[in-house]
Amino acid sequence: MLALWRREFAVIIRVFAMQGVALATIVAVLAVHHRDAELGAVAVGILALRAGLLPYVVHRALAGAGEAQRETRPLVNVVTSLLAAAALTLLAYAVAQPVVALAPAPATQAVPVGLAVVLMGFFVLVTRRRAISQVVGFLLMDNGITAVAFLTTAGVPLVVELGVSLDVLFAVLVLQILTTRMRAAFGHTDLDELRELRD
Repeated sequence: MLALWRREFAVIIRVFAMQGVALATIVAVLAVHHRDAELGAVAVGILALRAGLLPYVVHRALAGAGEAQRETRPLVNVVTSLLAAAALTLLAYAVAQPVVALAPAPATQAVPVGLAVVLMGFFVLVTRRRAISQVVGFLLMDNGITAVAFLTTAGVPLVVELGVSLDVLFAVLVLQILTTRMRAAFGHTDLDELRELRD
């Protein structure tokens, strides 16, 4: 919800990094609970990638921006965004109830929260105009999907998590290159203004 409330890119990137720390903590708790060293290694990898490397890459893309350092004109204002986030959270709890009922364990009780993060990340992705905001929305969605995967399966094999994390890293690097080229060619990354180039 902080990513929807705040418009400054630096704050949104810090929120994403904190979410990476929380995700690594979830995996570390599961590793200790199941006494699984491989899951512990996955927790360290998630911490390094999602709380360190990915926020650094996005922050570096932001630092090179000669444009505004905040989302100036989102498609939906802050109040409506927060109300939509509340509605999406309620929807996540309603949709996840059958999953929670199948295996009523402490880990599965948190599945609705992970699903709410996925929905809010998608909401950020579709309602923000700047490319940096949309990249962060994509990353928030990925964190939510990863959280749901770990909470429902009590762990994802190391090879699978490495593959997914590398895919996300490559996607972010490609998006950074694209935003850099958009900024060099057009002077900004406001996607609505780029649509006017068709005319």
